[in-house]
Amino acid sequence: MRIGIRREDKNEWEARVPLIPNDVKKLVSNGIEVILQPSPIRIFSDQEYIDAGATISEDLSSCPLILAVKEIPINFIEKGKTYVFFSHTIKGQDYNMPLLQKMMDVKTQLIDYERIVNENGQRLIFFGRHAGLAGMIDSLWAFGKRFESEGVRNPFSKIKKTFEYRGLDKAQVQIGKIVDEIRRNGIPKEMRPLVCGFSGYGNVSQGAQEIFDILPHRGISPQDLLTNKNLFDESKHILYKVVFKESDLVETKNSEDKFELQDYYDNPQKYKSKFENYLPQLSMLMNCIYWDTPYPRLITLDYLKTAWTESINQKLKVIGDISCDIDGAIQCTVKSTEPGNPVYVYSPLDSSVNDGVEGIGPVIMAVDNLPCELAEEASKSFSKVLVGFIPQLVSADYNVVFKDLKLPNELRKGMILYRGKLTSEYKYLEKYLLKSSKNPQDFQKP
Repeated sequence: MRIGIRREDKNEWEARVPLIPNDVKKLVSNGIEVILQPSPIRIFSDQEYIDAGATISEDLSSCPLILAVKEIPINFIEKGKTYVFFSHTIKGQDYNMPLLQKMMDVKTQLIDYERIVNENGQRLIFFGRHAGLAGMIDSLWAFGKRFESEGVRNPFSKIKKTFEYRGLDKAQVQIGKIVDEIRRNGIPKEMRPLVCGFSGYGNVSQGAQEIFDILPHRGISPQDLLTNKNLFDESKHILYKVVFKESDLVETKNSEDKFELQDYYDNPQKYKSKFENYLPQLSMLMNCIYWDTPYPRLITLDYLKTAWTESINQKLKVIGDISCDIDGAIQCTVKSTEPGNPVYVYSPLDSSVNDGVEGIGPVIMAVDNLPCELAEEASKSFSKVLVGFIPQLVSADYNVVFKDLKLPNELRKGMILYRGKLTSEYKYLEKYLLKSSKNPQDFQKP
């Protein structure tokens, strides 16, 4: 009845925790011992955990169950233990195949938070909302700074980067002041009509919309962008919001076939993107969708090159790529960024990339660990759900065969490895492991 919590050290910004002190206190009162590695950057101090009844120690070797947020280094993996963290392996991510192979070699259990889902496939433990919140704030900051660099004074230039607020409530207060300014003085004509698009409607998108909705706005449909040329009134006191579902993003390659959501999930090769039809009308795009290689891209490099060759005065100023798939749905997301330097300009004309907001081409916000900018709020939300699973995780007998393992279905669905073997749902990862073993030089972490 003992769990260990590894400190986060993937980068200087990662202050999140899987369990907060208040929830650790509940576990300790129920007879579960909690040991944490010391950390100078964790959002909650070592002393707060000590006060909650936990132990601070570098040595977690006595803990059969280890929790973390981000990937655990290969040299930390120990034989037979159960690990729960975001492994970033379910897409066959090349740079984490050596980690997965190591965990197989020493016969561990691996449960990935991303795959702990209910019977409808909905994720139960996630940071998605907070990624959306932080990503929208950072993107509004970039939007204001881009126009400011072009000589356009605007209310959005007063917004700071998310981490600089040190709390969501402070960011919301600042944006509230901007609302007052928009109502008094309006939006500069160079920004109008200000249209923000959101691809997707899940937790990430809802978080991003939560911030945008503070601003005075009007919702419109994707179809409105294409068909109603008189849609936008001349009011300078309002923004426009449009949310794109799958049926708005793609269409069948065969014009005689109709779009069917499940068929799109099952057979993405039958579909092509139609999203670029909307781009000339968008001022900002917040990309909030899951993407993998079989699926059509939303924005291609070819489109950007053609559009910016024809005219450098494009309406689309900022792409907030919250999903942050490198060379993915947003093909000009060519690298990830960090909170202190969250954006770069991708130049479609020569494919160059320059940090900051100045240049010819869209500004790309591609922070790959956005929730850490709201570490306290994100950790509290995450821990609230995770703590309920800890008693089952810590008391389970991992020596039985998988079918006899007494864990809730939600946790079983998230188990990628059991006693070092891929569970049936994750057998597809074998092909990525094989590729990694044949060409190890191709699988260096970016």
